[in-house]
Amino acid sequence: MQIHDLAQGTPEWQQYRLEKFGASEAAAMLGISTLVKRNELLHMKATGTAQEFSEWVQKHILDYGHHVEALARPLVEELIGTELYPVTCSDGRLSASCDGLTMAEDVAFEHKQWNQALADAVAGGQLPDEYMPQCQQIMMVTGAGKVVFVCSDGTFDNFVYVWVLSDPVWQARIRAGWAQFEIDLGEYQHVEVLPAPVAAAVQDLPALSIRVDGQLTLNHNLVVFGEKLQSFIKDIDTNPSDDQAFADAEQAIKVMERAEDALGAAEASALGQISTVDDMVRTVASYKELARKTRLMLEKVVKARKETIRVEIQQGGKDKAVAHIAALNTRLGKPYMPAIPVDFAGVMKGKKTVASLRDAVDTELARFKIAANSVADRIQINLGTLRELAAAHTFLFADTASIVLKDADDLTALVKMRIADHEKAELAKAEALRTQIAEEERAKAEAAAAEKVRAEQAEAARVAAEAEAAERARVAADTKRQLDEQAANIAAANKAAAQEAAARATPALVVEQPAPVAEVTPIAAARPAAPASAPTLRLGQIAERLGFSLTADFLASLGFAAAGRERAAVLYHEADFQPMCAALIRHVGAAAQAKAA
Repeated sequence: MQIHDLAQGTPEWQQYRLEKFGASEAAAMLGISTLVKRNELLHMKATGTAQEFSEWVQKHILDYGHHVEALARPLVEELIGTELYPVTCSDGRLSASCDGLTMAEDVAFEHKQWNQALADAVAGGQLPDEYMPQCQQIMMVTGAGKVVFVCSDGTFDNFVYVWVLSDPVWQARIRAGWAQFEIDLGEYQHVEVLPAPVAAAVQDLPALSIRVDGQLTLNHNLVVFGEKLQSFIKDIDTNPSDDQAFADAEQAIKVMERAEDALGAAEASALGQISTVDDMVRTVASYKELARKTRLMLEKVVKARKETIRVEIQQGGKDKAVAHIAALNTRLGKPYMPAIPVDFAGVMKGKKTVASLRDAVDTELARFKIAANSVADRIQINLGTLRELAAAHTFLFADTASIVLKDADDLTALVKMRIADHEKAELAKAEALRTQIAEEERAKAEAAAAEKVRAEQAEAARVAAEAEAAERARVAADTKRQLDEQAANIAAANKAAAQEAAARATPALVVEQPAPVAEVTPIAAARPAAPASAPTLRLGQIAERLGFSLTADFLASLGFAAAGRERAAVLYHEADFQPMCAALIRHVGAAAQAKAA
C-alpha cells in the first residue's frame, strides 16, 4: 500500500482519481451504480474529464457530506475505541480514499450521508450491493480486515452502522471487473453523449386565414401556407439515427397535427360564412390530406427507426459477445468455452433514449466479458493441471471439455482419483496376470513331475519285469539242471542194479528186507527277496495250478512259510510260486533216489 498526501476535492486529488481506479468508482465499473453509468466512467477515464457538478450539488451534497463525515468520525472512534485518520492510498492502479483508517491499518471507516432507505437497510444489518464494491476495494488496497460502514447526519440520533468483512468472492469479481474495464479503456472510442435532446426550434407554419366578405369574395393565404407546408415537409429528416433527430421528427409530427387542425378549423369557418366555395374546399382538402399523410408517414418512420436502432444496438452487443467467446477459445486452443448467460434484451427494457440503450448494452457486455474471462481463466488453470498431472494418462480424460469447467480443487481431486483408480486397476491386472502365469507354471511343473513319476514307475516296472524274467529263466535253468542230474543219477542207479542182478549166479528166493528209508532233507530253493507288496497267492490256488493238494506244513518243510492269512485262507507271495515248483521237483527227485537206493 502506498499513501498519498492528497486532500479530497483538490485539483491534484481530482487528477489522481482520473489516473487510478478508485474504490468509490467500483460500483459504476460493475454497472450497479445508480449515480454513474459505466460508459460515463469510461468516458471520464478515457478523456481525462472529471465529473462536473453544479454549484448547488457541490455545496449541499458534496461539501455537506464531508462536513457530516467529520462530525461522525469521533462517534465512530468512540464506537471502535481507537482513532481514525483520513487517508488516500493505492495498490498498483487500484486506489481508495478512506474516510478513516486506524493506525494499525486493520479497521477502515466509510461514511454515507443520512438516507432513510439506506439507513433502514443498514439498521437491519444489510448493506445494499451498490455500496459493497467500495468497502471491499478499501480492504483490498489497505489490507484492513473489516470496514465499519456508517450512515448518519453526524449525530447520534441519526447514526446506524454495519460491519463489512472481507469477501473473497466480491474481491475476485472486482479484480476481474477492473481488468475488463482496463481492456475496454484501451479500446475506447469516443461516442458523443449529449444531454436529453430537446426538439430544435421549428419555424411554425403561418397562421391560416380564410375570410369571406359580403360579396362572397375569398380572402385567404392558402398559397403561402401551402408553400410553407411543402417546404417544411421537404426539410424533415425521414431517417433519424440519434436522439436529437428523433426529437426533431417527433416535433415535426406535432407541427403536422397542428396544420391538420388549422386547416380543418379554417375550412369549417369558411363554410360557415359561405355555402359553397368549391375551389377553397378542394385546396384546403388537398393541404389537409398532405399534412395528414406526412404526419402518419413520420410517425411510422420514427417508430420503425427506433425499433431498428434498438435491434442494431442489441445485435451489436451479441456480435461482440460472440467475438469475445471466439477470442477466448482461440486463447485456450480449443472451443472449451461454455454458454455464458447474457441478456441484452432484458437490460434494454424501459430504456427510451439511444444513449441509455447503448449504456445498458455496453454494461451488460462488460458483465458478460468479466464472467467469460473468469470461466476462461479457470479453464486455463485446469488445462495446466491436466498437462502437469495427467500427461501420461490423457486417455482417461475424453471428457476434458466438461471437466475443465470444474473448480480447480475439484478438478485436481478428480484427476488424482482417476489416475489412482487406473493405476490400481492396472496393478490388479498385473497381479492377476502374475497369478495366472504362476498357476500355469505350477500346473506345468506338476504335470512334468507327474510325467517324471510315471516315467520312473514305467522304468521301474520295466526293470522289475526284466529282473523277474531273468529270475524265471535262472530258476528254470536250475530246475532243468537239477532234473537232468536226477535223471542221470536214476539211470546210473538202474544200471548198477541191473549189473548186480546179472552178476548173481544162482537165482534164489531172496526175501528183500525193506531198506531203511533215508531221511529226505528239503532242498532249499533259491528264492528272491521277499517282495514289499502284500501276499495274494492262496494255498488252494497253488494246489489248483499243480493238480494235487498241498498243506501249509508240507510247504513249510520245503522252506516256504505262510506269508499271511485272510480269514481261513493261507496266503503266499506270487513270486514264490516258481521257487515252490523247483523245490517240489527236487523233493520228488530226492524221494526217487532214496527209493532206488
